[in-house]
Amino acid sequence: MLAAWLLGASAMTWAQPLWFADGRPTQVARQAVAALAHAGNDGLEASDYDADDLGRALTQASGGPALPPEAAERLDGTLTSAMRRYLSDLHKGRVDPRTVHASFDMSTEKPFDPDGYLRAAVAANRLPDAIREAAPAFPLYGTLRDALARYRTLATQPLWNTPLPAPPAGKLTDGQPYAGLAPMAQRLMALGDLPAGTPVPDRYTGALVTAVQSFQARHGMEADGVIGKATLAQLNTGPADRVRQIVLTMERLRWTPLTEGPRMIVVNVPEFVLRAYDFQDGKLDIKLEMKVIVGKALDTRTPLFKEDMRYIEFSPYWNVPPSIARSELVPRLRRDPGYFTRQGFEFVSGTSAVPALNEANLDAVLNGRMRIRQRPGPLNALGDIKFVFPNNQNIYLHHTPTPQLFKRDRRDFSHGCIRVEAPVELAKFVLQDMPDWTEDRIRQAMTKGTSNTVALHQPLPVVLAYGTAIARADGRVYFLPDIYGQDKVLEQALRQHAGRSLTP
Repeated sequence: MLAAWLLGASAMTWAQPLWFADGRPTQVARQAVAALAHAGNDGLEASDYDADDLGRALTQASGGPALPPEAAERLDGTLTSAMRRYLSDLHKGRVDPRTVHASFDMSTEKPFDPDGYLRAAVAANRLPDAIREAAPAFPLYGTLRDALARYRTLATQPLWNTPLPAPPAGKLTDGQPYAGLAPMAQRLMALGDLPAGTPVPDRYTGALVTAVQSFQARHGMEADGVIGKATLAQLNTGPADRVRQIVLTMERLRWTPLTEGPRMIVVNVPEFVLRAYDFQDGKLDIKLEMKVIVGKALDTRTPLFKEDMRYIEFSPYWNVPPSIARSELVPRLRRDPGYFTRQGFEFVSGTSAVPALNEANLDAVLNGRMRIRQRPGPLNALGDIKFVFPNNQNIYLHHTPTPQLFKRDRRDFSHGCIRVEAPVELAKFVLQDMPDWTEDRIRQAMTKGTSNTVALHQPLPVVLAYGTAIARADGRVYFLPDIYGQDKVLEQALRQHAGRSLTP
């Protein structure tokens, strides 16, 4: 095998070998090969770096006669290429996010030179520490790394080999008999939803119902304890599929800009959750967490990107996007002209408001010569506050006149913008360095009915992100539906990534 490496790798001259001394591999060379062999611990593929072949080549080089200078140089170059690629993949990911529907521009990130980083680590004799530091610093990454090891262990157990039977009546409720109680209990114990050693009752009741509620809450479902088709499907999903979700989310964490500033707002789209946090010295302090409503999975998906919030608009106008005006509002107004007045709409020509509803104005909207906007008020589609982070897709955060939708477990109902459950709390976080904006003043501005725009003193990064596996600090792991099919897209991109040449 060593001969294959020596013949297959092209010659390259290095100023100073990294891994060999007097034709023998050094201790740091063995550390490097061990790191490649354990790349799977970070959700990477050891085979992408030819870890097995490199390990065998190094073993042969260690046990036989010293390698001639040319042979040592070639093997040194091959190992260096593998380590460069490994560090690059670990630090910034294996795919360009823009190829998988995530508009994060990696060129704006702090440059990472894997070759320089590697050589500095070897020179300082701190390669293992440097490898750990190359991984994402965001705390979720470390908790997912631990969860990955746990779920890979679960995947070796036979508990998921046989699917649980469907309940005879189509669903299982508290107090009913069920033939699959024992294997279901075993799965719930293995997953941590049911305490180990809990006796299995004769019927579906008590601790089992509580465990299923815990399981449902961790899988993005209503935690009602009823086992229907959806819950049964999740119970029958084996740990190997969960490993896949964890790996894909770890990949996204490498290129999703979650540590751009000391203060951040992040929306995790498939979780339907917004978090506002402080991040300093590697420590995460979540200040705010709330439900959100995102774009419809079918046709108006919320895009993924990062922009800086620059102002808030209180009692905002809603400028109806032309696509919504053409496809929805103009047809509605032709069917129900009274809707125009009831909802507080008006036409706008240039900078002038035109209150009259007529066919000429509707035609002007369709032809792009006029637009429609909704005046501030209790029926305004944006609610009474709008958080603006300018972007070319016209996406923003806002309140809503229909807060009842926040009670739903799945909340993809919007045209792409994000509706927030607790706008006052979010405004307090955004304006915390502007002490004149007290809670009372925020509420007054929201209900005044007169549009008022407030510029922020400092831009505040907003990230619209996507992750279907979330690990809490207590070790509990939550798995979310892939509502936009993004996991499938990323998985395909990673398949295409595999197998790149390591020839130095």
